[in-house]
Amino acid sequence: MGEPAGIGAEIAVKAWHALRATGPAFLLLDDADRIAGAPVQRITAPAEARFAEALPVLHRPLPTPATPGRPSVATAPAVIAAIREAVALAQSGAVDGVVTNPIQKSVLTAAGFAHPGHTEFLGELAGTGVPPVMMLACPQLRVVPVTVHEPLARAIARLTPELIVEHARITHDALVRDFGIATPRLAVAGLNPHAGEAGTLGHEDQAIVAPAVAQLKALGIAATGPWPPDTMFTAHARPLYDAAICLYHDQALIPIKTLDMAGGVNVTLGLSIIRTSPDHGTALDIAGKGVASAESLIAAIRLAAQLADHRRNRR
Repeated sequence: MGEPAGIGAEIAVKAWHALRATGPAFLLLDDADRIAGAPVQRITAPAEARFAEALPVLHRPLPTPATPGRPSVATAPAVIAAIREAVALAQSGAVDGVVTNPIQKSVLTAAGFAHPGHTEFLGELAGTGVPPVMMLACPQLRVVPVTVHEPLARAIARLTPELIVEHARITHDALVRDFGIATPRLAVAGLNPHAGEAGTLGHEDQAIVAPAVAQLKALGIAATGPWPPDTMFTAHARPLYDAAICLYHDQALIPIKTLDMAGGVNVTLGLSIIRTSPDHGTALDIAGKGVASAESLIAAIRLAAQLADHRRNRR
């Protein structure tokens, strides 16, 4: 469902039009009465879906009508319930995975939601004993930020070799299990300009990043680094690794959003289920205007299906 006042329903309809003839097939967990622009099939279980004929919707009425661009705390319980139900469907095997439309975190927080966002909540619902890790993926690049939504000074202060190794190991395992890469190559970004220039531009790369790379190599993981951050995302460098382990939010997200803002996909690693999401927010400023792009949602649906196939084939 995502934020009912956002663009979730609109882009879901556009995704159905784009995929109805080819798949992957999907169903929508939302209030069927607010879906416009496509024929709707109300279903009571995923097995009933007839995707080529209509957009299948598990009808979950909102407690109050949603107004585009104007989120309401009154709808927050329905948003949270939709996430819970989607995860339960994936855990039961009724669906292959979950694709989440963007949520309005401030609204959920005001309603008492105890998590910073989807990722942490999904870790509680479908965790595997390791922290959930965020990956952003597009055809040209995969990036994993070791620290995410926190001030840069705090993020740098939290960096340790152990934290880098933990994220890199979870990334490695996901690349093997879900992406079908037998021997993943990980590039670990440096923190300072030129990766510290041998200590001239800061000692963190020698004291924190290099030991993490050494630990990963000792574990049998094909890790290299620290890579100078200003050159590791060039067209020449990107083919040399399967994922970049980045040290803070913008170091990871600026290059991938520059390369492919429309087609970027958020993937949560370390879960018992497949979960992807569009790489954008609720777009309240354009909600209800019919102009929102569904490209990232379509990419998220396609990637979820691919990951599910890889995971299934490994069983």
